[in-house]
Amino acid sequence: MRQQLLKEIELGSKSALVKKRIITHYIYNGSSTITDLSKELDLSIPTVTKFISEMCEDGYINDYGKLETSGGRHPSLYGLNPESGYFIGVDIKKFAVNIGLINFKGDMMELKMNIPYKFENTPEAMEELCRLISSFIKKTKVNTEKILNININISGRVNPESGYSFSQFNFSERPLAEVLTDKIGCQVCIDNDTRAMTYGEYLQGCVKGEKNIIFVNISWGLGIGIIIDGKIYTGKSGFSGEFGHINVFDNEILCHCGKKGCLETEASGSAIYRILQERIKKGECSILSGRANNQELPLTLDEIISAVNKEDLLCIEIVEEIGQKLGKQIAGLINIFNPELVIIGGTLSLTDDYIAQPIKTAIRKYSLNLVNQDSVITVSKLKDRAGIVGACMLARSRMFEY
Repeated sequence: MRQQLLKEIELGSKSALVKKRIITHYIYNGSSTITDLSKELDLSIPTVTKFISEMCEDGYINDYGKLETSGGRHPSLYGLNPESGYFIGVDIKKFAVNIGLINFKGDMMELKMNIPYKFENTPEAMEELCRLISSFIKKTKVNTEKILNININISGRVNPESGYSFSQFNFSERPLAEVLTDKIGCQVCIDNDTRAMTYGEYLQGCVKGEKNIIFVNISWGLGIGIIIDGKIYTGKSGFSGEFGHINVFDNEILCHCGKKGCLETEASGSAIYRILQERIKKGECSILSGRANNQELPLTLDEIISAVNKEDLLCIEIVEEIGQKLGKQIAGLINIFNPELVIIGGTLSLTDDYIAQPIKTAIRKYSLNLVNQDSVITVSKLKDRAGIVGACMLARSRMFEY
């Protein structure tokens, strides 16, 4: 497959572009008949039949048999051949990395969650990441020659088109995607972690046909993913969605971006972590009071989430306060974008209603009634798997869609 279609795509031949469109159609719509495909692509039935025939011969498309209809001839159903290629997704967390492998159809074939990894913005941490990915590839049960692309989720400013990361692992004049391709020995692309989560939720999560969506990623940091008319919005240079760095608060808390007063400083996982530590020091009680003082083994965000779900009153109170602050700002996004769906995702979405209810209350209070009645607010269906599912799906779609 590498040698044929991918080479054609690189050269930009007309037939390769049509084949790309056919694959993209099947990615989003699943199997369909030649008649449906010709309507969707606005091409004649003989033309589509010719391309489908070629792609079946080359092994990208399968004939899944006759479609049952009420009368007349039964048309054949065609779809992606799951074994014609594989894609790897890598989702970097603060203290772990998730790596998954999907087949050409988008089914998850292998998934390793929470592989121990300390994320630091150092060359050593980048080398360790490459080692973990290479180790995953060596142990995989599929033919490694059929691995067509790897997508790595990276936080901060990422330009997916040029392959440059401006916030993390920016140690070379060359694009990071190119550097990682050389180190791992497989084609690599990169994208922003929140955008990947948004894409994962869009293709395999709670989205049921909605085309205008805002995904709010409340993890250690804070960001949003934007889908407009069914397409991920990246902005001019891939930097869209920096919701956490809107200047909202008149505080003296220094954000990791170097500025003060960012929304992220008081409404994010890192904010919960800091506020909980401060309040425990002042004498307030929590089931995490003993843990908070352990300097050798620092408290994790996962432990705080767990305490919320165990009904720890102090942790619940802090999460609710953060939900109210976030809801007020999400109300502004709703007024601007008028989305059909707002998805609350990221690590903090694991607290479910503890974070979602105060967000919804603040949205009703601060957004225009006529606008917010169009928007459904829901919690992520994929939860902590959104990033890895999205990374795998982006690895595939980047080959054929962009």
